[in-house]
Amino acid sequence: MKDKRILYVSSELTPYLPENEVSKMAFNVPREMHHKGAQIRMFMPRFGVINERRHQLHEVIRLSGMNLIINDMDMPLIIKVASVPKERMQVYFIDNEEYFKRKAVFTDEDGNLFPDNDERAIFFAKGVVETVKKLKWAPDIIHVHGWMASLLPLYLKEYYKNDPLFAESKIVTSIFNYDSSGIEDKDTLVEKIKFDQISDDKLSAFNTADQFHMVHVAIENSDAIIHGSENLNDAFVQAIEKRNIPVLGYQPYENFTETYSNFYLNEVL
Repeated sequence: MKDKRILYVSSELTPYLPENEVSKMAFNVPREMHHKGAQIRMFMPRFGVINERRHQLHEVIRLSGMNLIINDMDMPLIIKVASVPKERMQVYFIDNEEYFKRKAVFTDEDGNLFPDNDERAIFFAKGVVETVKKLKWAPDIIHVHGWMASLLPLYLKEYYKNDPLFAESKIVTSIFNYDSSGIEDKDTLVEKIKFDQISDDKLSAFNTADQFHMVHVAIENSDAIIHGSENLNDAFVQAIEKRNIPVLGYQPYENFTETYSNFYLNEVL
């Protein structure tokens, strides 16, 4: 993996959010690839529950300051960064006061999904790409974890399809079993994506019969898939099998490193 450039984008990441199947792998995979000599960049949303003082987040002025258009609204993009203790790795945080200041992640205190999770997901996808463009850092692989990051493959394949920085990038998505789709109103989300001139024929995966439409969209727009959960949802498995792209089955946490590295090098690149 020496000198390969890998961009890791996740909606959840330890140690900044509680450990679960997504946040654990989203941290440990880049750490292991970093140890194997890969150049990595890690991105996640700056949720308001993250303690900036404890984790020593600070704003990167040279990367902040642009506005992203989300459904005809100008939304300021703020970029913060923190160093992972003892690992010599940095994490970039996509921030906006309207979307991420609240002291919660995906749901309110009553367990209800935030109605603007759709816009938060679009903002996150665009924010990651625009920041990487400012860094002028062309990734060989873009590895996506978590449902809120699931729009990134679509935006890279369509909205940013003519950007030369990502012309050779391969998109890998780890698919997990989720408790919730994260977004209640699919139709409103689709309309907001259409605002970005993404055509109807590129959005057919939103017509899936189950609630996990964003995950199906990620599957449809990825170059390779990894099973993140051991017994993956049957609907996801069927959607993956239809793609005829490289697929890596579930790997136990204790010995994923070599398998992931070989998959990147021999199946994806």
